[in-house]
Amino acid sequence: FAFEQATPTPPYLIALAVGQLEARDLSARCRVWSEPSMVDAGAYEFADTERFLAAGEAVAGEYVWGRYDLLLLPPSFPYGGMENPCMTFVTPTLLAGDRSLTNVVAHEIAHSWTGNLVTNASWSHFWLNEGFTVFLERAILGQLHGQKTLQFHAANGAISLANEVKRIGEHHPFTVLVPDMSGGIDPDDVFSRVPYEKGFWFLYYLQDLVGGPEVFHPFLRAYLARFRFSVVTSEQFKAFFMEHFKGVDAVSKVDWDAWYRAPGMPPVANVYDTTLAEQAYELAKKWHTCDVMGIGSVDRPAGASKADVDGWTSEQLVTFLEKLAEYRSLTPPHAKVLEAMDELYGLYAHKNCEIRAAWYKLALAAEEPKVLPHVVDMLKSQGRMKYLRPLYRALYRSKMGKQMATETFQEARDSYHPIAQKMVAVDLELA
Repeated sequence: FAFEQATPTPPYLIALAVGQLEARDLSARCRVWSEPSMVDAGAYEFADTERFLAAGEAVAGEYVWGRYDLLLLPPSFPYGGMENPCMTFVTPTLLAGDRSLTNVVAHEIAHSWTGNLVTNASWSHFWLNEGFTVFLERAILGQLHGQKTLQFHAANGAISLANEVKRIGEHHPFTVLVPDMSGGIDPDDVFSRVPYEKGFWFLYYLQDLVGGPEVFHPFLRAYLARFRFSVVTSEQFKAFFMEHFKGVDAVSKVDWDAWYRAPGMPPVANVYDTTLAEQAYELAKKWHTCDVMGIGSVDRPAGASKADVDGWTSEQLVTFLEKLAEYRSLTPPHAKVLEAMDELYGLYAHKNCEIRAAWYKLALAAEEPKVLPHVVDMLKSQGRMKYLRPLYRALYRSKMGKQMATETFQEARDSYHPIAQKMVAVDLELA
């Protein structure tokens, strides 16, 4: 067997996969690979891959890698995806059966330009990989599904960033965009949503500052052309940006030091169109106010029905659950309210891992024992850290699940990737 990669590739992106694999073609240049038991499900789930790839080219320019294939890995894979050139490795937790989680594919495709073609010089500049990739991912979604979809994801990302900063600590050095990694700091210890969402926030701010996508997208293509097949630092990005827009007076207002080195939330607020989120926010408010004291005097809002969520995307349902969790952060919902929600919306029946995780966290906060076997099953059946870590933390914080969290981890840890083992052990105060 021999394989020749003619395109220069950063060494951290080289990976080998060995197994009993089958493939299904998705287009002339796209294919999904998997063990035989999952390959047809993967072909259905990722049928739109070519459309994502073409949309990426429309924003970022030529796709230089030839093929774009996907490989479904075993459930222990700790990430949503890994952007290995020519063949992205993805988690089977994306197999929701309804193509509702394929925005992860848009993210990994975006890495073909931001990360693989132009690479951060060190992990201190990780936002140049991930912040740019989230920006391009959302541009791809906007190309395919309209600007309201882009804005919906941007608004949800802002909420995600606020929650992450709150969790880490608003003055913690790991919340800066360009962290100091000297002194032997392990990049895994710094890893969070911050470089993804704070990086996106900064790029979106810069885009607004210079005149919108019509001006910024050509700059993005120029940046990618200038630094292709090389590494780049945050200071090099700044210098290139300032030179490119030297005739635009507004760029003199950018406080680069604050954006790069100030901890906490970004120094400037962005305004997003929350039209697609408003329905979810409104429904969350109704469920919140029907039993504000959390005593179960009323189990549902007046007029609540299955029709509340008809036609919703999975992202809207997750937004509803997360907004309700935010409203109920001080006083969890009563068990009777959760029972009514499940009765109407069939939340325990969902296969979508994003919905399941959001629902389970809400139920754990409410000390609802019915959720426990579902949580344990999710913790034992997959090893994606996006779900493992928040669910273990929520289980460990609950009165009913503290011991169950450590017992489940001891039983399942050998099935997790070593990075996941390490990080969950920290979350459970075992390391």
